[in-house]
Amino acid sequence: MTDFPLRTSRRGLLVGAAALATAPAAALASTEAEPLHAADAPIEDAARLSDRISPFGPHQAGVTTPRPANGMIASFHVLADSPADLERLFQRLTDRIVVLTKGGPVPEVDPKLPPTDSGILGPVLTPDALTVTVGLGASLFEDRPWLQPAKPRALVRMTQFRNDALIADLSHGDLVIQFCANTQDTVIHALRDIVKSIPDQLVLKWAQAGSVPVIAPPPGAPPESARNFLGFRDGSANPNSADPSLMDQVVWVGPENDESGWATGGSYMAVRIIRNNVERWDRTPLLEQERIFGRTKVTGAPLDQPHGTEAMVPDFKADPHGKITPLDSHIRMANPRTPESRANLILRRPFNYVNGVLKNGQLDQGLLFICWQADLEKGFITVQRRLDGEPLEEYVKPVGGGYFFALPGFADGQQDYLGRTLIASLSPTSQDSSQSGPSTHQVQD
Repeated sequence: MTDFPLRTSRRGLLVGAAALATAPAAALASTEAEPLHAADAPIEDAARLSDRISPFGPHQAGVTTPRPANGMIASFHVLADSPADLERLFQRLTDRIVVLTKGGPVPEVDPKLPPTDSGILGPVLTPDALTVTVGLGASLFEDRPWLQPAKPRALVRMTQFRNDALIADLSHGDLVIQFCANTQDTVIHALRDIVKSIPDQLVLKWAQAGSVPVIAPPPGAPPESARNFLGFRDGSANPNSADPSLMDQVVWVGPENDESGWATGGSYMAVRIIRNNVERWDRTPLLEQERIFGRTKVTGAPLDQPHGTEAMVPDFKADPHGKITPLDSHIRMANPRTPESRANLILRRPFNYVNGVLKNGQLDQGLLFICWQADLEKGFITVQRRLDGEPLEEYVKPVGGGYFFALPGFADGQQDYLGRTLIASLSPTSQDSSQSGPSTHQVQD
């Protein structure tokens, strides 16, 4: 829900989704008009089951990729006692990612044996814009002496902020997977495939599914950011995910981030399960809601430009005392728009969630907040510290999530796999093995 400037233009219309069926993640984020962005709301009737996003490249898909309608975060305990065990896990994950994102007929087996697939998508898997993004938690490194030296510099366990009420069973994990796709069934199918395929090395700890509303913009109008369950647009003024040079600064780890060489091309991931007190919020006057956020509810325009659009950013210098945009409004505390706060930019890519009803009779609804940054401390942690004590805290309660480091991407070839650079950094033996030992993902693809 944090608010940042750097989107110099709004999104172009999504045209010809089927033509993007085999495009890599970076290419999928563009059209013949203006590029799409990570937090754009999906466009009605544009998604196709044939949409395919390539899993290959210097970065994992699912980070700057335009967000589809459905997503899930699943956290796992990892069973790996040696570099060889971890390498095997990474190779097996790579195999499944390649198969799931490509699609194709499900292999037939003797009916006396368990089927190779859950069957919920039928006999032929469709790619459905599926992305599978893998991140590692601090506990994976801290609980294994042989892996501790390779831990990313800024990776820590998520500690409680003042308004948090973190539930242990909904927090942290050795490894996390983000699944995103056009339809919910594809997301669920991918999770079940991973659980079935790697039960000896991955034990599910917690999972949270979410979605974003599909919209139908008026003819000729650009798409909008999706609305969260507080009714405000979540994605306004997000950094431009279609700008590779900007993403190199904001999202992707590079040499300037003082990380181990193996981490180049990865990204820090902050996940927050934020429960919304929707009953209280729905009884709050509209003007107060807008002053809490700092933007208008209908259009997303900043309060100092109420007849504008959500693409506009407020001019805080012209309102130093907060008479128009309150000093304690969400967008102003999250990003005061000073030269110093530019170093704290993050890329938001959240989903809404619905979990039924709490024991006290209140609706269990909220935001599956997901953001990406090249430096966790400078990014989300610094922003959240600024937000401590904001008026919005009366209506939201973070109850779970965690911090993770998304691995760098991998190339299409038998000698590469997800996490190879990490394995190669552990020992000469592992390095030789990881560089010469073929992965099986092309055989299974």
